[in-house]
Formats: sequence, structure tokens, C-alpha cells
Amino acid sequence: MTYLEFEKPLSDLEGKAEELRALARRGEGVDLEKEAAALDRKAADMLRDLYKSLDPWRKTLVARHPDRPHCIDYIDALFSEWTPLAGDRGFADDHAVMGGLARFRDQPVVVIGHEKGNDTRSRIHRNFGMTRPEGYRKAIRLMELADRFGLPVITLVDTPGAYPGKGAEERGQSEAIARSTEKCLQIGVPLVSVIIGEGGSGGAVAFATADRVAMLEHSIYSVISPEGCASILWKDADKMREAAEALKLTAQDLKKLGVIDCIISEPVGGAQRAPAEAIAEVGREIGTLLDQLKGVKPAELVRARRQKYLDMGSRGLAA
Repeated sequence: MTYLEFEKPLSDLEGKAEELRALARRGEGVDLEKEAAALDRKAADMLRDLYKSLDPWRKTLVARHPDRPHCIDYIDALFSEWTPLAGDRGFADDHAVMGGLARFRDQPVVVIGHEKGNDTRSRIHRNFGMTRPEGYRKAIRLMELADRFGLPVITLVDTPGAYPGKGAEERGQSEAIARSTEKCLQIGVPLVSVIIGEGGSGGAVAFATADRVAMLEHSIYSVISPEGCASILWKDADKMREAAEALKLTAQDLKKLGVIDCIISEPVGGAQRAPAEAIAEVGREIGTLLDQLKGVKPAELVRARRQKYLDMGSRGLAA
């Protein structure tokens, strides 16, 4: 288990409990199991207290936790007959974006998501979930395919943002993001998006301009990272805590602002502590959101989706 900086006291408690259990297994003390159980209870209380009132910066750390379930974990657990599709038919395949055909509760769907990787090799292969232009163009191709065959689209968002490299800019990064966002607004099939970790900048918006947007309880969704915001506004990346507070990037803030539609509860201690439970909860919410959109005519889906985001802009101007 990887512990975050604010979980250090919890790490000490759980480590001590494990040491006592190891000694008990070697028969070095009859009461050690009882002492370990007492420490377990204390650690559980501490975990509950820590996660009961996380500030925005700590939520950012949790959203980035390396042990949180990734896109590939959700696909493996929630979808059957997964058939990945590769390439943008123009330049290359982007391994930061997973996309393909699958069945969700026996319903054919198209799934698109960011994949960060879970070890050094896979993170490099997946470019840490940072999408290049060909990734957005692959997503556009898959959304067009879904629209043609009347398949709902489910997107799983987990990216620090679009890849900022020179090559990506040369190949039309901003245009690709804009086209992907536009395509989200054009397709006449249900589009459900879930922010499962980080929802960073236009890299997230390009997949999450959806009929229904859900966020995991400890995920984040923002126009820029706290570090990037602090560097621009204060010329000091160390002010990321103040930036995280000002950005209103938590699921709770975004629900109040009307940017997202619902919050998906996580197990105590975050999705990283009970991945199977968190994935199951996401599956239940996806099913609920798809049911809400079932039977809506394509033209009405497009109209309502467009109006949803126009209204968001109107609320912002009014504020």
C-alpha cells in the first residue's frame, strides 16, 4: 500500500499493527494479536477522520494516487467482449487512450478512456495518460462509429492534461481537442462520462462534454493543475494548495456549481483501498445514467446536451 504524505501517522499505526501480528505468528507473545486488533481499530478511526474532511489539495493527491483503479481495471471488471480499436487513420495510435467496442450489462457500447499505466514501463508506454492529437482523433473516429451504429458512448477520464510536447503542437493539438469536444456535442447517442481520477484541462473536456458527467468522490476536474495555476498566478509552484482551493476542482464544488451531475461514493480511504468496491459503484452509476437516457431521440439528445453547456456559460456570466 502506498501512503500519501498526510497519511504518515496512519502508516505508522498500520505498520506497528503488522509488526505485532508478525511477532504473534512466531509465537513471541500471547497478547500481541489483541494489541494489533486495538491498533487496527485506532487506524480505522484515524482513516475515517482523515478522509471525512479532505481539503482540495489532499483530494488532488488522492485523485493522483498510483494505486487507484485505472481505465483498464474498469474495462476488465465492468465490460464483456471488449474489442480494442487502434489508430486515428491519419498518423498513429495513441497508447494514452484506450477505445473500443464492448458490452455493458449485455448492451453494446463504445468505451473510450485515458490510461496512465501502473508501473514505470507501462507509464512511459501510456505517456502518463497525456493524450496526443492522434488520441483525440481516435476518440473522434470511435464516437462517429458509435453514432453510425446507435451505440451509447461511455468515457472514463483520468488525465493530467493533454500532452504539451512540441510534436503534439505541430500536429494540431488544440485543433484536435476542439474537434473532439465538438464531436461530443454532435453525436445522437447517449454519452456518459465518469471522472475516475484526474480531469485535467481540455484533455478531459474533450472526452467529458457529455449528457451526464459523474465524478468519483475524491477525483478532481479543472481547467489547469494546481501547480500550473500557482506558477502562472503567483510565479510560485509551491502555492499549489492555495491554487487548489481557488480552482474549485473537487467533485463537491463542481456539483454545487452545476458542472457535473452526480458524485459517486468511494470506500473509506479512497478507491485505492478497495478497488473492487469502487469499480462496482461506478458500474452501478453508469447503469443508472444510461437508463435515464434510454429511449431519448437522437435530435433531443443533441439539443439537450448543447443546451446543458450553454446554460453553464449563462450561469457563469450571471455570477
